[in-house]
Amino acid sequence: MKTLDLITEFIARYRKEYDYYEQACRIVAQTLEAHLRSAGVRAIVTSRAKNPARLEAKVRQRAVKRHYENVSVIFDDIVDLAGVRVALYFPGERQEVGRIVQTLFDLTEPPKEFPTAAAPSYNKRFSGYWATHYRVVLKENLLHESHQRYSEAKVEIQVASVLMHAWSEVEHDLVYKPLQGELSAEEYSILDELNGLVLSGEIALERLQRAGELRASTQGRVFSNHYDLAASLIELARGALGEATLTEAAMGRVDTLFELLKLLNLNRPEALAQYVTPLHNDFEKRPLSEQVIDQILLEDSTRYATYEKVRRVESTPSASLVSGESHRQHEAIGEFINLWIEYETRLAEISKDDPQIGRRRGPVRPLEVLRRFYPEVARTFGQAAQRLQQFRNYLVHGIEVPMPETIKAASEELRDLIDQLKHGET
Repeated sequence: MKTLDLITEFIARYRKEYDYYEQACRIVAQTLEAHLRSAGVRAIVTSRAKNPARLEAKVRQRAVKRHYENVSVIFDDIVDLAGVRVALYFPGERQEVGRIVQTLFDLTEPPKEFPTAAAPSYNKRFSGYWATHYRVVLKENLLHESHQRYSEAKVEIQVASVLMHAWSEVEHDLVYKPLQGELSAEEYSILDELNGLVLSGEIALERLQRAGELRASTQGRVFSNHYDLAASLIELARGALGEATLTEAAMGRVDTLFELLKLLNLNRPEALAQYVTPLHNDFEKRPLSEQVIDQILLEDSTRYATYEKVRRVESTPSASLVSGESHRQHEAIGEFINLWIEYETRLAEISKDDPQIGRRRGPVRPLEVLRRFYPEVARTFGQAAQRLQQFRNYLVHGIEVPMPETIKAASEELRDLIDQLKHGET
């Protein structure tokens, strides 16, 4: 079959599948936007399936060098049939967005960082396009049954600042899709000049973000929303963890932390600081908001009930503790949490006067306490203790809630461990 006939067949098939790609990228965009918002990342998230007319022009242009053999090869070659664009208010949050993307979706290949080492299409003084592109597919196990078929759709996620996306759109349409002929040397120079202004603008945005973080951490004020809290959390954590460590730490559900702080009347920078300061002792690399929540719960075990209320009224349906089996689930969660409080309290009490553990601020590390004070229990139940710690973190902070039977099984295992501790003390 001639290449031109192949392209016609490809476009005809794509038009039939257009709605499929449109819905796939919409699901990715909605999922990503919800998690960016909960993490306190300000961004404009948009999605689109590629316009058939523009796609045809692109394929015909590429066919000159590609020499396509069949329609499947064309589909494999065009990687952005479904696309999502994340336009960040603050370019410094690209790394946080990357962590969220790689948590929510499966990458089909390593992320692509721009600018690349490839030669520019025209002479430039400035570095051009700064962004990160991710090619992903939806995780099948996280999709509703009615959306399972979209798990095979490849979606490209482009992450850059609002300013960079705007400049890129102009450059792309003028340089790569010229409708009025080849640009003049003067037009290329103006595009390069605009790129320089955009890069300067990104530096200004980073300074603006830093100034906002300092303002948000001013004592004597109340956090107005979870974006405000996120800015303060970053500034306070920078002092506790250091800049290098902070860049590796994800933010997590800052919106959940915000609601908990409000209910506990801790919604102020000076109150937050006492829970952020010990974070340098916690090397689990869990999201900052989770670590802070654990500090708050450890200080007063009655706060678990307040935290559960926050989780139950969260706006994201998939994150709610309420489900078709809410009553059984609620009972199972309550049983496990009560056992965990007993377990955590026992470990904290026995280790509080220990010179190595008790004087160190931060949450109790169960396995460390077990090895120090209950070596026999640690040898026998060490793996179980580690598994139960992970289960507790998932139950308390996870997006989805395990089935009641799973929670009850974990409770039985935890009860056995507590009995072993009691036996070791007699």
